[in-house]
Amino acid sequence: METWPAEAEAVERFNGPVFMEAELAPNRSLANPAFIALMASISLISFTAGLFYMALGAWPVLPFFGLDVFLVWLAFRISYRDGRAREYVRVDGRDIEVVRQLPTGHRRRYRLPTAWVTLRLIDPKAHHAQVALTAHGRALVLGQFLSPPERGAFAKALEKAIHAARQSLSSAEAQEPGGADPAEA
Repeated sequence: METWPAEAEAVERFNGPVFMEAELAPNRSLANPAFIALMASISLISFTAGLFYMALGAWPVLPFFGLDVFLVWLAFRISYRDGRAREYVRVDGRDIEVVRQLPTGHRRRYRLPTAWVTLRLIDPKAHHAQVALTAHGRALVLGQFLSPPERGAFAKALEKAIHAARQSLSSAEAQEPGGADPAEA
């Protein structure tokens, strides 16, 4: 369950190295020319069947053949609209920034601390597997529209980026001198 709050405004980005920048997008298997061909063939079949039943005297059936074409078109339009959703994930030494772009174009921004976040792949073998980032008792689920193999691959890449970000953060802290600047001594 997702409980991480969205931010009201964008925070200035970390100036250090970036370990991952990913854009996640839902898959849509039917391209526009194929959609037009499919709708043309469905329309032709429905129109022909409607004329056949009208010739038999069952004229009230004709509007239902038009209705099925409209419903198939509507289902594809909704699917294509949902395909405009995006998630942008950026991992740097300080934060994991997630920006969700809804199909309407609205954006929600989430920022999680790289040092404290835990990545969990919930039910990795199941179709409803989830990639969740948790910190401070809150969770953020990523890539809900990805297929299970894509979620697994994304989780591995994200885990590797988080690990590299933590390593860079700890090595940068280990190299800093405490107190006086060694160049001045």
